[in-house]
Amino acid sequence: MQSNPNSSTLTGSTDRRPLRTLVTGGAGFIGSHLSELLLDRGDHVTVIDNFSTGRRANPEIVRSVASRRDRYKVIEGDVSDVLPTLSPRDFDCIYHLAAAVGVRLVVERPIHTIETNIHETSVVLRFAAERSLPTFIASTSEVYGKGLRVPMNEDDDVVYGSTSVTRWCYASSKAVDEYLALAYHREHGLPVVIARFFNTVGPRQVGEYGMVLPRFVQAALNGDALEVHGDGRQSRCFCDVRDVVPALPRMLEDTSCHGRVFNVGRDEQITIKDLAALVISTLGSKSGVRMVPYAQAFAAGFDDLAVRQPDLTRIRAAVGFAPRIALAQTIRDLAAELQSREVGVGGARC
Repeated sequence: MQSNPNSSTLTGSTDRRPLRTLVTGGAGFIGSHLSELLLDRGDHVTVIDNFSTGRRANPEIVRSVASRRDRYKVIEGDVSDVLPTLSPRDFDCIYHLAAAVGVRLVVERPIHTIETNIHETSVVLRFAAERSLPTFIASTSEVYGKGLRVPMNEDDDVVYGSTSVTRWCYASSKAVDEYLALAYHREHGLPVVIARFFNTVGPRQVGEYGMVLPRFVQAALNGDALEVHGDGRQSRCFCDVRDVVPALPRMLEDTSCHGRVFNVGRDEQITIKDLAALVISTLGSKSGVRMVPYAQAFAAGFDDLAVRQPDLTRIRAAVGFAPRIALAQTIRDLAAELQSREVGVGGARC
């Protein structure tokens, strides 16, 4: 295993020089915000994205700032097809965010979900291991499965539902990603950091794949009923992407974080029914709320958990993580961004 010749730039060195960064899934919601942050601090960013869930408008938003353009490159394609055409010598670190995302996509396309999450991550880790490139792996709170205790701690045991319930294939596939990344760390010394995101939300997020907040906000803007799945008493913790993204380079650049798993999110809970009410009141909408049984929204036998709340002790101690953006502000900013997507005659969406 060769050492990374630019490792000093990843450890808070005062003689920091721009990094050559690879971001998979960089045209997506979180990936585009991360790309902006890296470019604005002077780094070079190469994005790989097949645009299956990423928006083509996002790279254009990133390029809209002239000072970023000559340090920003987007390659369209699957990670496993593109990486063999690149050399790990051309990069200093990797952020792997490419994945199948969204409850609806997972339920409707389980083969795609499993193959994308496991195969593409394996390809990224093999590529990174050639030069021991510091590698960030995006995981999910879904890994906790049914949740044996609350708040959820990174070292908790996990329990999933039956393999006949498609919903759990996403959690299982991301758990395998974590096992694989940690195995590369233990067996090859690969400097990896794993983050389990808890309901990251904000501008540029889309609702087509089951993401609840943009779905609610769009309905409220349209004056449509907000569809709450189940009984609405299930609670989640929502954290603005603009609070989440700055923590990612801090974790990857701190060697004490390597080989570890971190919860990333906010620990303030809100029920989905109360979230719908908050969206309506924040936006001054006249929309109502419509309760939709899980079996109608997804499929018979759909499984969910009542509470998903992170224990943030580890990430607070590691990088001083402290989210600041209130959920109501996120709702307002997401609404403004959704409205800005209206282009052309008849309000066609980009």
